[in-house]
Amino acid sequence: MLLVILGCIQLFVALGALPVGYLFIIHPDGSAVGMNVEMLANSPFSDFLIPGIALFVFNGIFHLIDAFFCFFKLKIAPYIGAILGIGLLIWILVQVYSVGLNSYLQPVFFSIGMVELFLSLFLIKMQSNDRDLT
Repeated sequence: MLLVILGCIQLFVALGALPVGYLFIIHPDGSAVGMNVEMLANSPFSDFLIPGIALFVFNGIFHLIDAFFCFFKLKIAPYIGAILGIGLLIWILVQVYSVGLNSYLQPVFFSIGMVELFLSLFLIKMQSNDRDLT
């Protein structure tokens, strides 16, 4: 059951990251999501193309893949989940450092990353104790 919950969390992250990442890729000026390149003044980026690709791939596709791993109860799923949780935390920290705290979604997704990480670590611990993850 906990593995399915982890999969649902990851599916939620992917469903948020995929469309926004895609919009950043096709509209690197950020206009499609109500942002502008001036927000990137303190970052190494001149537009949202590279962050959009990273968002689409790492927080979108990778979370989607591991969600399916969770739903199919693959033993590797919580290990990947822990890595993705750490990645989401780093993503938000770098984002807040680069563009500032300017959305309620930043602390929400930071919290989701914490839950993803701790749930994954708990599942890894259960797995090492030979408990059923379903």
